[in-house]
Amino acid sequence: MGHKVVVFDISVIRALWETRVKKHKAWQKKETERLEKSALEKIKEEWNFVAECRRKGIPQAAYCKNGFVDTSARLLEKIERNTYARQSSLSKERDKRRSPFVFELSGEQWTELPDSLKEQTHLQEWHITNTLIQIIPTYIELFQAMRILDLPKNQISHLPAEIGRLKNLKELNVSFNLLRSIPPELGDCENLEKLDCSGNLELTELPFELSNLKQVTFVDISANKFASVPICVLRMCNLQWLDISNNILNDLPQDIDRLEELQTFLLYKNKLTYLPYALLNLKKLTLLVVSGDHLVEFPTALCDSSTPLKFVSLMDNPLDNTQCPDGVEVMESERDRQCFDKEFLKAYLEDVKERESVPSYTTKVSFSLQL
Repeated sequence: MGHKVVVFDISVIRALWETRVKKHKAWQKKETERLEKSALEKIKEEWNFVAECRRKGIPQAAYCKNGFVDTSARLLEKIERNTYARQSSLSKERDKRRSPFVFELSGEQWTELPDSLKEQTHLQEWHITNTLIQIIPTYIELFQAMRILDLPKNQISHLPAEIGRLKNLKELNVSFNLLRSIPPELGDCENLEKLDCSGNLELTELPFELSNLKQVTFVDISANKFASVPICVLRMCNLQWLDISNNILNDLPQDIDRLEELQTFLLYKNKLTYLPYALLNLKKLTLLVVSGDHLVEFPTALCDSSTPLKFVSLMDNPLDNTQCPDGVEVMESERDRQCFDKEFLKAYLEDVKERESVPSYTTKVSFSLQL
């Protein structure tokens, strides 16, 4: 009995296989090119570079000199350039504004304000930074022409109630001091437009009386211990920028959409588990940065390309806190770290704006990273 032998045309099978291999290789190449051009990959590299610098504890300049080259070095270099640029612009600004209406003080040799200051009630601006001054005197109420109180990075632990009598005050910056409370009398500064209380680390609330500040467009209360968005902030009807990052927020109020003028909302490094749908009612909101380490749900419409919102989700694991016998050193270290975080975020937001100017850049970015 003979055997039946089935004969295949091997060339046909080979041609089919080669076609599939070519298609697969073409797809791989296209996917690789897409990832290389992806803003997500660039941002991942940027954050990974920062994490590596922190882990090794070496400055960026030395890191590059040792031969470590990364495409994301551009962002850290931008932080340095911004620092130098600010110092340069500040120097130029000081030269320009040598004015009898501006008072400037800097340096750790200062532990209190000079006595002669109380006689200069015509002053419109105070710029006091990096000093060891702890108290702002009550005679500040005499400076009725005061428009700008710029007091960052000092040791101020208390603001006098008399600050509420500065009816022309437009800007108050008391960031990175030692404040545990804000006087309710500040609510009487009806022309205030900018309030920065960031980096005080122990600030837990703002007085309800600040609800009277209807002209405020900028509020920064990041790097403190707020467990919720202050009620007074929700009543600032003209608020455009709100930074409440680096706090202990567990949720957002359901009436967050009261802030109809809000454009930028920074929430990263909190304990949020969800985002309320009320955020979708903020029609002018263009940038939302939220820590995604505990998020289990958020409105999918946030990622809808039809909205102007750029949603950025950052997954942050808290750094180990080591206790030192000297509490002051711990505080200084924490303040420095929070300062760096703010500098990095500022550089990142500037980078986002630059990307927007490129036609091919996607205006909505959503990603999760672990640091």
